[in-house]
Parts: sequence; C-alpha cells; structure tokens
Amino acid sequence: MEKIQVPIEGMTCAGCAARVEKRLKSLPGLSEVAVNIATGKATFTLSGEGTGLAEAAAAVADAGYKMVLPAPAAAPLSADAPRERDETGESLRRDLRTALLFAVPVFLISMGMELPFFQRRWPLSHETTAVLLFLLTTPVMFLPGARFFKIFWRNLRHFTADMNSLVAVGTGAAYGYSTLAALFPQLFGGSAVGHIYFDSAAVIITLILLGRWLEHRAKQRTGESIRALLALQPQNAAVRRGGVIVEIPLGDVIPGDRVVVRPGEKIAADGLIVAGASAVDEAMITGESLPVDKKPGDRVTGGTLNTTGALEFTVTAAGGDTVLARIIRLVEEAQGSKAPIQRLADRIAAVFVPVVVLIALLTLAAWMIIAGASLDRALVPFVAVLIIACPCALGLATPAAIVVGTGAGARQGILIKNGESLETAHKIDTLLIDKTGTITRGVPELSAVAAGNLTEYELLRLAASVEQMSEHPLARAVAAAAQERGISLMPCEEFISHTGAGVSGRIGGRLVRIGREEFMATGGIERSAWRERAERWSGEGKSLLYVAIDGRIEGLLAVADTIRPESAGAIQALRRRGIRVVMLTGDHPAAAAAIAAEAGVDDFIAGVHPEEKAEIVSREQRAGRVVAMVGDGINDAPALARADIGIAIGGGADVAVESAAITLLGGDLSRVVKAIDLSRRTLRTIKQNLFWAFIYNIVGIPLAALGLLNPMVAALAMSFSSVSVLANSLRLRFEPGLSGAKKESAAKKE
Repeated sequence: MEKIQVPIEGMTCAGCAARVEKRLKSLPGLSEVAVNIATGKATFTLSGEGTGLAEAAAAVADAGYKMVLPAPAAAPLSADAPRERDETGESLRRDLRTALLFAVPVFLISMGMELPFFQRRWPLSHETTAVLLFLLTTPVMFLPGARFFKIFWRNLRHFTADMNSLVAVGTGAAYGYSTLAALFPQLFGGSAVGHIYFDSAAVIITLILLGRWLEHRAKQRTGESIRALLALQPQNAAVRRGGVIVEIPLGDVIPGDRVVVRPGEKIAADGLIVAGASAVDEAMITGESLPVDKKPGDRVTGGTLNTTGALEFTVTAAGGDTVLARIIRLVEEAQGSKAPIQRLADRIAAVFVPVVVLIALLTLAAWMIIAGASLDRALVPFVAVLIIACPCALGLATPAAIVVGTGAGARQGILIKNGESLETAHKIDTLLIDKTGTITRGVPELSAVAAGNLTEYELLRLAASVEQMSEHPLARAVAAAAQERGISLMPCEEFISHTGAGVSGRIGGRLVRIGREEFMATGGIERSAWRERAERWSGEGKSLLYVAIDGRIEGLLAVADTIRPESAGAIQALRRRGIRVVMLTGDHPAAAAAIAAEAGVDDFIAGVHPEEKAEIVSREQRAGRVVAMVGDGINDAPALARADIGIAIGGGADVAVESAAITLLGGDLSRVVKAIDLSRRTLRTIKQNLFWAFIYNIVGIPLAALGLLNPMVAALAMSFSSVSVLANSLRLRFEPGLSGAKKESAAKKE
C-alpha cells in the first residue's frame, strides 16, 4: 500500500474536484481518495492491484484534466520547485491586464450613453457606438475570456458542467445577443443601444478574473507552511571526502557521509555527531524556543540551525528519508485530506451547476411567458442567475480551513495526520495520558536529601564521588545532581558494584556504601533511626538510597521521576475546557498517587501494562466517551491506534506518525491543549465559511431571478465570495496561541 499525492491541472472550482474524485474512486486498487481544490492535489492510497499511476493519470485525462506524475523518489525536496498549477499568478495577471485595458472603456461608454449630457457631447451615433463596443468587447471574450470557453467545450464533450460553464453561458449569451443587435440592428427595430449588453459581458469576465487572481494569491498564502518547511533545507552541504572538505548539492548527500557544519549554518541532513560541540536551534522543527546543547554521540536533525560552535556528523538519513521530509509529507497529506463536515458541501457542489442552469432557464422562461418581457429584458436576470451562483466558495469552505489549520499547527510543532483528526479533536471529553516521559520527565532525578552528622553538601560529595563510577540510572541521577549544584567530586578507589543492591568505594580512605535497605542489612548496618522518613518517602513513590560511611548511615537520598514544569498547568487548562484527564502508569499505586496529586489529574490507574492500555481506551469508549490517548508513540502504539484521537508526544527524531493521529514534536504537554484549541478554532472557521457560502447563494440567486441584481454586481459579489472564504480561513494563522513559536524565535534572534 502506497500513499500518493499528485497535482491535478485544470481544476478551477469545487465541481472540477468532485469530478476528478468521482473518476478516481471508480478505479480498482485506489482507496482513501480525496481531491482538494484548495491545494490543487489528489491524495489516494495505491494498492498495486488493478490500477497503477499511469492508469490513474489516463482516467483523469479522460475526465478532462491532467495528473502531474510524481518525480523519482531520489529527487531532493526543493522550496524552489515549480508550482504545478494551471492558473498561475503570472497568466492570471496578464489576462487581467488585457481585460482591464478593453473592459474599462466599454464600461465607461456604456454607462455614459445612459446619461443625457454625455449623449449630447458624444460624437458617434448609437449604431456606430454599438459597433465600437463590439470591437472593444471581442478581445476580452476571445483572449482573457478564452479560458472559460475552452473549459466549457471540454466539459460539454464529457457531458459535465462547472463554474466555468456558467460564466461561458452567461457572458456568451450576453455577447452573442449584443453582437446581433449591434451588427444587425434592423432585427430589433433599427436601434441597437437599448439591446446591447457588451458592458456586462466584458466587465463580468474582468471581475471574475480579478477574483481568481486574488483567490490565487490567497491560496498561495495557505501553502506558506509547506514552503517554510522546505526553506529550512540548505542548498549545499560541506562534506569530508578523502580528507578534503568539498561543497556538494544537498541532493548528492548520502547516508555515511561526514558533514561539517560551521556556526550559523543549517544542518543538511539527519545524523550523529562525531566531533565538535554547539547549541542547535531546533525551534522550527520542535517549536522549542531555546537552543539545545549538542555533543559527540547526540543526534542532529536536518533543517535545524547550528548557532555557536562547529560540528561534524555522520549522515544517517538524507533526502526524502529525513525527519524534515517526513514532517513535510505528513503536513501535505493532512492538507490534502477531507474532514467529515466537507461531505455535505461535496454533495451539494456535485449537483449545484445543473440546478443553477435549470433555475436560469426557468427564470428566462418566466420573464418572457409570465411577465411578458422581451428577450433582451429577460436576458438580464438569466445572466445574473448564472453569474451569481458560486460553488467555488462552497468548495473552498472546508479545505481552505484545513490547509491553514494544519499549517498553523506545524509551525507550533503539532503535526496533524488528516482533516478528520483535526475535526474530531474538538469532541474529546476524556484524555488518557501515559505518565512516564509525558507528564514526567521520564528520567530519574534526585528529589530529596536527608543528612545526619554531615552537611548536605558533604553527603552529596561523598555519595556522588562513588556513584560517578556506576552506569545505573539512579547513580547517574545522584552524580548529575552534584554536578548541577557545582559540587567538585573526589577520586574513588576500590570501587565495587553489587548487582541489584548498591555500590561501594573508598573516598579519602573512608568506606562509602550506597544502596537499598537490603544492601545495608547485609553489612549489619543499623537503620532504625531512618525508618520513619524512609517509609514516608517510599509512600510517595520515591526510590531510596541509603548512604553509609565507615559502617554508619549518614544520610538518605530519594530519587524519583519528577513532573515536567509545564504539566500541571497544561492539565488544568484541559480540565477548564471540560476534558476529564486520567493518568495511566505501570508504577506502584503510591508513586502514581503522588504524581497524580502534583499534576492535578481527575483520576489515575496504576500498575498498567502497555498491552492493557488499549483495553482501557475501549472501556472508556464503551461508556460513550470520545477518547484521546497521549503517549510516547512506541509502547503506547496499540492504545494510540485504538483511541478516537491518538496523540504521540516526543522528540523530533522519533515522531510516531504511524500509530498516532496527531504528533507533537518535543515533550511539552501544553501542545495537547494547543492541538485541541486548534481543532475547535478550525471547525468554527469551517462552519463560518459554510454559513456565508450557503447564505450567499440562498439570498443571491432569488434576487437575481427577480431582476433585482445587475449581472456586473453579481460578478463582483461572486468573485469576492471565494476570496472572503480564504481570508476568513487565513485568520487561523494569527489566532492567539498559534503564532507564538514564530514570535519566540524572532525575539530570540533579536
């Protein structure tokens, strides 16, 4: 099974997208088909059975469009890659200039001929003026307006219709009727001026081109998140080859290469540092505002920025296999997907154009038969109905919001798998959170120290001097705590590691033993004086280390997995949004209770094995709850997959995109709050877009049919309806809390 995303050329409205999608869905071997008019792309899963890419492209061509087949997988991603769109900004701009050049004088002359003072000063007769308007309008119809008629004839051959068909029929009817009246006025009683609508034809085409140009610019802005990610990649990399550093194109970098990164340069690929140390700015990948210190043995991610020192790393992934490439693919797939709310708009758009044509014909007949109007008088509401009907705004309402919403999330380190996930997230009422590495840091830390006859400083110095020789996680926690406090350590002699019990060694001639209570008991060391404190700390779920010096216990150290500083605030924010938060952990109930109390969760379940988490998710779902699961995306994979929304939280180098619907780069739990807020804001924007698109047509079409709407005003309103939907969607980029990473990054650079 292979997921494919390809551009489709020739689509100009929601009807086009619906037609391409219907054609692709009819092919065997294709599933999960979605065609997005906002991105101009089709996304589908190819099983390899029955239909290949070439057959899919042929089917799309048979429908009257063109599928742009993907480049070879080895080709590097590029921010400068050409945008495979039929209506580029340049062609629209050129056609718009041409249309304006001719349409403006047509409009001014036509309006002037309605004014007595203009008629007295105008040197040409009515008949000659009509011919002049014909000559000025014809270039508009057959140069910039040719695009509408080409698509109209293509649709006619396939027995289909779309928005371009409405424009072609409406302006074609106005132009054709006016041409007869101008060139053969005797057919209309000898006077042409009262029977021509060249201004409507020319101005309508000009206004629709203006709307499409503005729409094109707005669509480009919706795709800025992808272009921003692509722009993270450097164009070249400094690679060590044969002892010499050479600059090569990014596409030539392969796994195993040794890449040198100077201060201020972007890291070209994913890799493992082999030399040097520096602070790396990973804000654009993880959303973290502070640079991360890197040293030999640490991993680096392509697209991040090296700040202070020089680094040399061995490439582990390059080109399309890097973390950045995976993120880009994930965002593109999300932007190309459909949300469930879009199904209603799709069903309406599929039948919209035929219904509008029928309404327009009924309007023409009603004006001529019931109202007794002449053909030229009935032509005005007929054209207005065709022009005011705009399925484009309806078709853009959902995908535009999805594209902007997923892009806004990506800039905050929130990677959303598809539109359905983005929509569903707002319904969450229960959040199950794995404790270790999510609520807590995931690594043990020294949390408490109790000293007897020694000072806390002296106790830690002796204990850490021995523990520095051990690789045990608890030993590393003690040694790290001493280092953080600036305690200088002493050399250790006669070090012995007692497996599963503790360690011992001599510091300055004194025998230091550190370990569990059982380790002290085997040495016959008295412990009763420390029993009360040991029981209290054990009840809080902490791991205890006794410190004995020369056969006497001089202190007690407590080590625990401590809560992340942002966890409690994030959990309270979730609860304020009406979400019940439940912590899952494999820890002892006492340890779980302590963390649960500190984090402020509603409930917790302790002693849970990884395979049991999926059953807990199912149990909550059977109770009628909409469940999200937050975990590290590895041992929580079954629960993440079973939840209504799986949210994987972790570092940028190990994003769990397969099992989770949403992936959060970095370990900040507050991004869960942002993801849910983003879902709610996106859904609100979609509903606003759909409301205005529906209201626009519900109100506009009757007004046009009753003759209360001038066709040129209808064209102006139609053009700006799509632009307004896009503009409303773009507001998501500037919603509070969704542009913070950008501001933090800018402030940091200043």
